[in-house]
Amino acid sequence: MHPAFVRSLRAIAAPLAAALVAVSVPVALAVPAQAQQCTEHAAPPAPVDTSEKPKPGQTVPPPLPVPAQPVGGERLGSCGTVLPPGAPALPEGDTSASWVVQDLDSGAIVAAKDPHARERPASLIKTLLALVVVTELKPDQVVVPTKEDAEQECTCVGIAAGGHYTVDQLLHGLLMHSGNDVAHAFATVLGGVDAATAKMNALAARIGATDTRAATPSGLDGPGMSTSAYDLSVIFHYAMKQPEFAQAVATKAYTIPAVDGKPAIPVFNDNKLLGVYPGFLGGKTGFTNDARHTYVGGAARDGKRLAIVMMRAEQRPTRVVDQAAKLLDYGFALEKSGAQPVGQIAYHSLTTESAPTADREVAPAGSNSAAGAATQQPDAFGTTGWVLTLIVLVIIIAGFVIGYRRKRSARS
Repeated sequence: MHPAFVRSLRAIAAPLAAALVAVSVPVALAVPAQAQQCTEHAAPPAPVDTSEKPKPGQTVPPPLPVPAQPVGGERLGSCGTVLPPGAPALPEGDTSASWVVQDLDSGAIVAAKDPHARERPASLIKTLLALVVVTELKPDQVVVPTKEDAEQECTCVGIAAGGHYTVDQLLHGLLMHSGNDVAHAFATVLGGVDAATAKMNALAARIGATDTRAATPSGLDGPGMSTSAYDLSVIFHYAMKQPEFAQAVATKAYTIPAVDGKPAIPVFNDNKLLGVYPGFLGGKTGFTNDARHTYVGGAARDGKRLAIVMMRAEQRPTRVVDQAAKLLDYGFALEKSGAQPVGQIAYHSLTTESAPTADREVAPAGSNSAAGAATQQPDAFGTTGWVLTLIVLVIIIAGFVIGYRRKRSARS
């Protein structure tokens, strides 16, 4: 090799190596450091009672695997608050362990706190059950509850064993008053509790809710139950696109008519923001001793539709619905200011049986579908890696050119 060329390579080798180390080390360590910081989020906190004790002969399933890349965007892997640059201070009074504010139309994540922290859903898992119901059962299909369905641990709507109810009537009872008896009746129609929870988990996996494992159809705590604020945002996002679901959660009062000699059943919506918060679209509440208070609700304002999911919240010093209202106000203010989203719901097919990454829905108009797809299928080498590779190639080519010119100059 020509000495001039060797000297050229030596001249650039040291600074190039230093630059590569300086740039590549933070890139290589960024994701593992974040994953290490959030390892306690692989499973919900330890239960406070025996509600998750497995049945004799059964074991508690291991926590669901944590994806290598945070679903919905790199920033959603954070264990703290995730806000747009320059965002104003958050409203006071929030007691939830995690939350997500999303745009119901574009799927953009407006702001979040611990979005992928594994929590228990309580009755918010009924939104997933309802999504299974509206995709598999017809609204006018008749359901005849069994004695076991009617005698579930309440909260209950009051359906009667042997009565004849339509799917749509029961859906109102499930979503408005969180009827555990209705949840069990739907599970029976779907093939039994085990089959129903399997269908719920399969649907969650298909739409990209990778933090979610339903252990019961009602949301009563069970072994291995988990979800996250992000996942429930995904589920609610899809559910609100189903007319039967959207209509049920937006109904303030409903009556299941008298049937088979049984009295009519009045049903009132448990969501206290309905009819109070301007533009409120409906939602769902939940509570168990282990999950604490959980909440999902959406609202429309100035042409925007936002939804809030809150996990492991407390009613004091401020009611959870009031905390939700403040976070919705905050989200609408961010949207009005033109703030950039901090993540994006990754769209998948709702109905096909293929793997989530193999069949993805087209994002609605106005959403950053390309960004969402990139989030879900990240380049393992990374943008920075390709940039560094190109830089190295350019430098090597430049070295050959310089060496060749110096060699020609020396000969002449």
